[in-house]
Amino acid sequence: MKKIILSLACVAVLASCSNQEKQTAATTETPAVTTAATTETAPADAPVFKFVKESYDFGQITDGEKVSYDFKFSNTGKSPLIITSATATCGCTVPDYPKEPVAPGAEGVIRVVFDSSGKLGMQNKVITITANTVPEITQLNILGNVVNATTAK
Repeated sequence: MKKIILSLACVAVLASCSNQEKQTAATTETPAVTTAATTETAPADAPVFKFVKESYDFGQITDGEKVSYDFKFSNTGKSPLIITSATATCGCTVPDYPKEPVAPGAEGVIRVVFDSSGKLGMQNKVITITANTVPEITQLNILGNVVNATTAK
């Protein structure tokens, strides 16, 4: 029983250290953006994402194929739009977003690359964008049906 409790305690400590390292790394990578994004803006003056499309369907994708889509947007708000992070539900999906502020009226692109290797069947990946908008979380979706190379022919 003592071994089990000790093991659980070790796992908890390691998980805590791992999370702390990730937070430190994230803070180190984008300190200027993080500081700017935390500045309070009145909701009426906040930046606003206006996406051309918030969801994209690749249709049929062959297993192992890497596909990408550019989510085009504009800032229709009254202050600069600052994206602090873009994450996906899976490591197979990698978003790339503007690191510089997007001025009011300006446009930008969030490129999403999906690696279909080993992901057979219908896929729905969610990309979560955190920015200084109201609300601060915006979600985008990519969809596709990954088929085996022999089935695709």
